[in-house]
This record gives sequence, C-alpha cells and structure tokens, in this order.
Amino acid sequence: MKLVVIGTGYVGLVTGTCLAETGHDVVCVDIDRAKIELLRRGEIPIYEPGLQEVLVRNVDKKRLHFTTELTSVMDDAEILMIAVGTPPMEDGSADLSHVLGVAETIGRHMKSYKIVVNKSTVPVGSGDLVRAKIASLTTHEFDVVSNPEFLKEGDAVNDFMKPDRIVLGVSSKRAEEAMRRLYAPFQRTGHRLIVMDVRSAEMTKYAANALLATKISFMNEIANLCEALGADVTSVRYGVGSDPRIGAQFLFPGIGFGGSCFPKDVVALARMGDDAGVPLRILHAVTDVNDRQRLRVADKVVAHFGEDLSGRTFALWGLAFKPRTDDMREAPSIYTVDALTKRGAKLRGYDPAAMKEARRLMGNRIELFEDSYSLLDGADALLIMTEWQEFRDPDLKDVKRRLKNPLIFDGRNLFEPEHMRAAGFEYHCIGRK
Repeated sequence: MKLVVIGTGYVGLVTGTCLAETGHDVVCVDIDRAKIELLRRGEIPIYEPGLQEVLVRNVDKKRLHFTTELTSVMDDAEILMIAVGTPPMEDGSADLSHVLGVAETIGRHMKSYKIVVNKSTVPVGSGDLVRAKIASLTTHEFDVVSNPEFLKEGDAVNDFMKPDRIVLGVSSKRAEEAMRRLYAPFQRTGHRLIVMDVRSAEMTKYAANALLATKISFMNEIANLCEALGADVTSVRYGVGSDPRIGAQFLFPGIGFGGSCFPKDVVALARMGDDAGVPLRILHAVTDVNDRQRLRVADKVVAHFGEDLSGRTFALWGLAFKPRTDDMREAPSIYTVDALTKRGAKLRGYDPAAMKEARRLMGNRIELFEDSYSLLDGADALLIMTEWQEFRDPDLKDVKRRLKNPLIFDGRNLFEPEHMRAAGFEYHCIGRK
C-alpha cells in the first residue's frame, strides 16, 4: 500500500520506517528541511536502538522516502497518517493546532478518497474535529481513523514489529478493511487487531498510559512508606508482582516517571475529566506523587549535607529519563539539578546517549564528562539518576578511590544495600533498609 506519514518525530519516524520494512511504500513528511536532509542521508535525529539500520535498508530499497512537501505526495497515497506533536498547553490540555493544521492542508488539497489516520496522541473527540475541519474544505469522500501507538522508547522497533495489540478506531467498513490490509503482516502469528469506535480508541491510549503511571506512583508511595517503617520495598515488590492480577511490570520504585508521554498524558486525561464534570481524583494524585518523587534524591542529599550546599560537588550518572534513549523531557535529573544548584552545589554529569540534549537543556548548570569515572574525582557523592546497563556493575574500588566520600545516593536501586555496605559505601536508595 502507498501511505504518507506526516511528522518525523519519534512516533512518525518509527511508524513510517517499520511500515516500509513490511513492504509498504511510505513517504515521511516534515516541515523541518534540515531534519529531512538528515534522514535522506540515512541519519536519524533521535537515539533509538535498531532504527537507523531499518531506515537505511528501506531507503536503499526505495520503499522509504522523505520530503517537506505534503501536497506533492498526497495524490498517490490511500492512507495519510498524522503523527505530529500535541504538546501540553498551560492548562494541561493537549494542543491540537498542529493536528488541525495538517487536517486543513489535507482538506484543501484532497482530490480523491483518503483515509486520514490519527497516530498522534489526541484527546477524546479529536477525530470529530479533524473530520469537521476536512469536511469544511472538500467535497471528496474520506474517513478518519484513530490508531494510537503503544511504543516504548528504547525498544520501539521491536514493539512495532511485534505488537501485543493494534488498536483501530473506525467508523466505516471501507476504512476498517484498508487498515486490516495495512497491518496484515503483523497478524500472521495471532490476531492482535482490536477494532472499536474512534472515541474509544482515543480513550484507550490515554487510559493505558495513565494506568501504567498510576502503578509507578503507587509503588513509589509504598517505597517511601517502607523506608519510614523499616520494610524493604524490593521484597514487597516481589510479593505484590507475583499476583497475576497485578503483574510485575511498572512496580519498580525510583525517582518518578518522565518522558514525552506519561506526564503530559496523565495531566491531559485529568483535564478531560475536569472539563466533562467527572474529576479523576486518582490521576491528580498520581501527578502530585510524581512531582514530589522526582526530588527524592535531592531531598536525601539535603538531609545528609544540609540546606547550604556551597562548596559541594556531586556526580550524576544518567541524565535521560530512562535508559536506551536520549530523551530528557520531564527527566528527574532536570529537577534534581535545579534543586541542588539553587542550594549552591556544583554538578557533574554523564549519560551514554543524552549528552547533546543535556547540554542544550542544562547549559552551564552542570559540567558534562565523556566517561562515567572521571567526573567522580573529588566529588562529595555519586547520584544515580538513570538505570543504564553500564552502571550496574561498576568497579566499586575505583569509584570509592575517586570520590571524596564513599557515598552513593541511588535513585534507581541498582545495587544490593548489603553488598554496598560490605564494599565500604554509605548507600542511600529508595524504599530499602
């Protein structure tokens, strides 16, 4: 099938590249000329394991193309996928201006039947707005479909190629049949398509992210209570997660969630509830808990050293909001850096992938190092912010030798407290004795 993906951000680029991998003819469109030129050279603007190899392969096979001109590629495509950003506005609701801007362009230049697919995360009812915008500008037939994505940063290619479910919100058999053909390559080992109405599909995306975020905030609250009462949250997590009705995923305590999805989607869904007169009190609490949890390591540092951190230097391992990505949107490290520098501390940081983004976001508030050991020299403590694999088995003797004090504040519970004490460290973690 021939399709156009509008937007080459995280969702659009992964979607377009992976659909080309299954044999479809895909054109990805973006108004950013520099990004398009980068992609044409086979380079990608994000860190996502495995994506560049798939992209290069499909560009070489001429199944994947990039352009800045949407109107020049619309006519040949049966499906137009909208994958532009929906950033949060000041009140927490999603900004649909980019989505509706694309809808307007489609409506003005449509010359035949098209299926317009919302891949962007959009509030319930957005499909109706897209439909109304297009209908006001054309007499041609078209359908609007909701097809939310469920991709994990750091494993997006695998998630797309081996989906646990594909959600389709449709309002016509014609659109449903076309979308079934599009996703047929993913149905060979099982029936993963879940078909529903458009509004239900839009809600499914928000509900899924909000529930996962709720599990994280719940476990962080339990972790804090474990610390106060002398229990070990790791044991509690095993005991709770072994219940198949609950499951073990998203029960790892730490310093909160970040990224491009959970924070804004929880707030946006809560805003939808408020606007509908159905306040979602649990989700307001989830956000409140997460806002506090992101400062958990900073609070521990202040409790140990005092409010005045002038003359203190701290080393941060990890800056991205999670491993296997360079994404620092809403990363706990940002809030930690703010809290500590305001108290006079000097900070050093290292991340395997997010150094460029950290330099852009943090500027001179943190000194960045190219390896994970040299930044430890003379530092008052090590703060672990992201659970990258390379941090899990460090040379503890070298770490101890380099630090001014054998002191670690671990926001991700990478190590066993007993082992760290035996190695001569004062070790502060989350929810453990």
